[in-house]
Amino acid sequence: MQFKHHPFFFLITGLLLLFAACASETGPYFKADNTFAWCIVPFDSEERTPAERLDMLSDLGITSYAYDWREKHLDEMASEIELAREKEIEILSVWLWIDANNDSVGHLSASNERVLKILEETGLKTTIWMSFNENYFANLAAVEALDKGIEMVRYISTRAQKVGGKVGLYNHGAWFGEPENQVAILKALPEFSIGLIYNFHHAHEQLVAYPDLVKLMKPYLWAVNLNGMKAEGPKILPIGKGDKEQEMIQLLKDEGFDGPWGVLGHVETADVRLILEENLAGLQALEIN
Repeated sequence: MQFKHHPFFFLITGLLLLFAACASETGPYFKADNTFAWCIVPFDSEERTPAERLDMLSDLGITSYAYDWREKHLDEMASEIELAREKEIEILSVWLWIDANNDSVGHLSASNERVLKILEETGLKTTIWMSFNENYFANLAAVEALDKGIEMVRYISTRAQKVGGKVGLYNHGAWFGEPENQVAILKALPEFSIGLIYNFHHAHEQLVAYPDLVKLMKPYLWAVNLNGMKAEGPKILPIGKGDKEQEMIQLLKDEGFDGPWGVLGHVETADVRLILEENLAGLQALEIN
């Protein structure tokens, strides 16, 4: 009997085909449905228009991004939201920066008010990534800083609810950049759905505590923005050029976090497409189990 006619031949062939199908379905860990672009609006030497930016994302196979901005971009924000809808590219979040010189409870800066107004007018129901200038908590004792943070996060969460959105707390250094403080704030506001956005590029001082911080953050973690990581810096480094990012990602995954994962632009003097391409290539080279 020829082997190809043996019953075991069909069994083995079937198992091999099943294995190949599973491998094909699984593929690389990082895919379009669990990654997004971040820091691509103001960080772009080419200063792309909204249409050019969305075309770039489509060309790169990126299907979602977080919208950061400077005041000069707000004239085009509404049109970018509409263009993103037409191209079926998700704007999964919008940046909001709180500065003590311009923002207080009940009185936001003109730019921040404009962002909220645009969200209302366009009907974009998204997550507001909220962070603070360190001046907002300057010279405050820990209890005072916590109370002040709770008050402002409550206010922005209330405003976000009115436009169909919610708030994610974004670590950006200083007091508010410490996950313990962010978790204390969100626990004080159980009436709102508030999550955490964790950024590797603002985490160099947290590397020793990182394993414990992952356990603390995991129940509230909504997104993680990736970066090449070395203890000594620099702050911005392509993914795959550091010596810690792979184990940091693996630890998050082992704790049950499966994304979404942010891929940074964040180099003001470079073409953001080139930066994204380098980070995407580095991402795919990581061995995540």
